[in-house]
Amino acid sequence: MHLWPYRSLPRRGFAAVIGVAFLAFLVPLSAFLGTASLWWILLPVMGVLWLLWFFIDKSYRDGEILEELRVWPDRITLTRHGPHGQHHEWEANPYWVSVHLHERGGPVENYVTLKGNSREVELGAFLSEEERPGLYREVAALLRQAKAAQAG
Repeated sequence: MHLWPYRSLPRRGFAAVIGVAFLAFLVPLSAFLGTASLWWILLPVMGVLWLLWFFIDKSYRDGEILEELRVWPDRITLTRHGPHGQHHEWEANPYWVSVHLHERGGPVENYVTLKGNSREVELGAFLSEEERPGLYREVAALLRQAKAAQAG
């Protein structure tokens, strides 16, 4: 199972937003063509465009998360590739692993965790509140299958 954050603005849309913002700033700037005031207005406008670019790009870089959950009859692994090169791994025997849905009290609503091997790890915290219960059901079904395969 592969999990990653949803991106409502694709890279092509990102370029379009910057282009539309640039064109929108050109309209009022056209009134100042040929005057010395143009430079006093152009510098902050270009700064705003750069900040828009910087923060949207930072959002993309911070959202580069991939969680891989792999389940075998004798082993379960969760690998999280996070932003800025972060890498975390967790593994346990699925027979001893339990999945939990914390509807309230977690850092987010419907918080999903896996508990096993003396550790509790989060799963899909970047998903929407509505998506996490479905993830919980899918992971619970996978664990039931793994436990049945290991027992039989």
